[in-house]
Amino acid sequence: MIRFAVAIFSVMLACLIAARVSLANSIDKGNPAGGASKLDRAMFAAGCFWKTQYVFSKVPGVVKTQVGFTGGTAPNPSYEQVCTNKTGHAETVLVEYDPSKTTYRKLLEAFWMNHDPTTTNRQGPDFGTQYRSVVFYTTPEQKKEATEYKAELEKSHKFNAPIVTAIEPAGQFYQAEEYHQNYYAKHGAVCF
Repeated sequence: MIRFAVAIFSVMLACLIAARVSLANSIDKGNPAGGASKLDRAMFAAGCFWKTQYVFSKVPGVVKTQVGFTGGTAPNPSYEQVCTNKTGHAETVLVEYDPSKTTYRKLLEAFWMNHDPTTTNRQGPDFGTQYRSVVFYTTPEQKKEATEYKAELEKSHKFNAPIVTAIEPAGQFYQAEEYHQNYYAKHGAVCF
């Protein structure tokens, strides 16, 4: 009787281990049956990051957004340091999105249609290099897509002046202080 119980237990344990391995493999491959899919990341600077975060948070397929700084040389800068215009960093939004629900092209469309890409180091009343317009690419494919989309916009004469948006490799992203995160949701206003 004990041998029979041990044999049943061994079979059940083997089945549980096989099921767990199968589930782990489906999650790693982004299989919806596994309950998760792989997220891609993109970074954009378009002036005040409060507005930019709000815009991207409304794009279907975007899972998470964070505001912070990138593109400069100062490690782990504070908002006050970035505002001195000496760190080289731009106010940036890190966008995490589900590529099965949206595309990088859709993010590029939202980026270029929700700020003025023809002004150098300025958006509305905000000025300084921290407010410059930049697509920070994280992959060669993103660089290619951003460059091609910018060329399409230039060819179409969508804007009344030349596009000054830079397309640069993404550097280290430094998250801004908590009081900047989801500012619109917290305060009901952004710098438009």
